[in-house]
Amino acid sequence: MFASDRLGLVERYTQLLATEGVVRGLIGPREAPRLWDRHILNSGVVAEALPAGASVCDIGTGAGLPGLVLAIARPDVQMTLIEPLLRRTTFLEEVVAELGLENVTVVRGRAEDLHGERTFDVVTSRAVAPLDRLLGWSMPLVAPDGALVAMKGQSAVDEIAAVSELLRTWRCATPEVRTLGDEILDPPTTVVRVEWSDPSSIGWPLARVSSRRAERRPRRSKREVS
Repeated sequence: MFASDRLGLVERYTQLLATEGVVRGLIGPREAPRLWDRHILNSGVVAEALPAGASVCDIGTGAGLPGLVLAIARPDVQMTLIEPLLRRTTFLEEVVAELGLENVTVVRGRAEDLHGERTFDVVTSRAVAPLDRLLGWSMPLVAPDGALVAMKGQSAVDEIAAVSELLRTWRCATPEVRTLGDEILDPPTTVVRVEWSDPSSIGWPLARVSSRRAERRPRRSKREVS
């Protein structure tokens, strides 16, 4: 999962999560002994879903999961980490500086702040929100030939069924559910991949209207890992 010259970086990042991450309240103390299985490797396998040289945006990245792990595993991608809380972005910036990750940019804000300004080949997320809200926050950031790749649990199929009408409104293709890391993780990581049904028909007016609808619903911010 990690090249030999990147292994030291991910080990150091894990150490920082287990120490500074706990002290600053970014992860729960009970998570420290199981960071590798439940968080680092669980995030790292998503790297196989990223095209070579892709621009990637991780929304609601928290302490850097999966964004920082992916940036370490895949130095060929350009990673943008979006996180609204100052204490988290401060930690992320410190980690990026210490590890010398030149392919990472940290942005303090919400996904909506970049709507209409930037798009990415891949938009990732982990435990941010149900799929209905996630579409409204993520799809305006997805390039015409790009995709949303959201880490989800066993409820992925049910979430997709619940948003069938919204997917049509957003002009999205039928989502694909994939499991990653079957041979090394138990359970493996489940991701939902959503592309545009017709890259030539997407447009900012649609994104603006749907995003506003999503904003009127109660938000559920990403919880601390605990």
